[in-house]
Amino acid sequence: MTTATPFPRRGLLKAGLAVSTAVLASTASAPTASAAQNSASSDMEGELRDLEQRYSARLGVFARNLRTGQVVSHRAGERFAMCSTFKAFAAAAVLRDHDRCAPLDKVIHYPPADVELNNCPVTKEHVETGMTVGDLCAAAIQYSDNAAGNLLLREIGGPAGLTRFLRSIGDPVSRLDRWEPDLNSAVPGDLRDTTTPEAIGGSFTRLTVGRSLADADRGQLVAWLKGNRTSDERFRAGLPRNWVVGDKTGTGDYATANDIGVAWTSRRTPLVLAVLSSRAAPDATVDDALIADTARVLARTLAPGE
Repeated sequence: MTTATPFPRRGLLKAGLAVSTAVLASTASAPTASAAQNSASSDMEGELRDLEQRYSARLGVFARNLRTGQVVSHRAGERFAMCSTFKAFAAAAVLRDHDRCAPLDKVIHYPPADVELNNCPVTKEHVETGMTVGDLCAAAIQYSDNAAGNLLLREIGGPAGLTRFLRSIGDPVSRLDRWEPDLNSAVPGDLRDTTTPEAIGGSFTRLTVGRSLADADRGQLVAWLKGNRTSDERFRAGLPRNWVVGDKTGTGDYATANDIGVAWTSRRTPLVLAVLSSRAAPDATVDDALIADTARVLARTLAPGE
């Protein structure tokens, strides 16, 4: 795995798209963009706007090739609902602090009422025995188990505790305010439980290929993400089959469909991808193909031939 330097903040336009060849902090400055690069930027802008029109959706993208520094962004400063992507960060918070507050082998017992939410496939099977904190992390990430997500939040101080964790790793934007399932309402203009593609992409970078977690904890988080079972029709459908992907999805009202992750190409080049989307109507249908098509465009742009 390639280790990146801490993710730098960037000032991005709230709407629109920019493709740049900015390098990581540890490398030399990038050359001035050429006419060919400007043309590529225009082409990419057109492709992502075409996807928005084709799917009648609002699409937010922040993606980066961590070897070259090339960035693709589209509405990267606009807010979108986090939905279940928060579960990856809740697990990361547990990993960072498990030695003093929530050991991974600690067994959590919970009442049947806790699993009366929708989508609790793992926790429903263990009501009588309880589950270890580590198993709850795996269930939350790999199956997006809602009860597991809430139980992890209890271990780290609730939604406010997760927001504090995000601030502690350098994310001043992302916030969690509510529990499952209320956090999925995704009402346009409601700041609660939201992030931006740039912010969540930066936080994900710091946790998975940066230094916000100890080496062993980062390795465990990445292992859980690589075992995700919920993105077969999203990132894993759009990225080349021989790439290795570790990601977390999120779904909510207003057809909110998200996927954030790291993809390692066949040449082991790490790409960080944050794709968030929504539609105008609260009961609009989620279309996973939008995320898959966006991932396909990003792979072709950021790692051609890999």
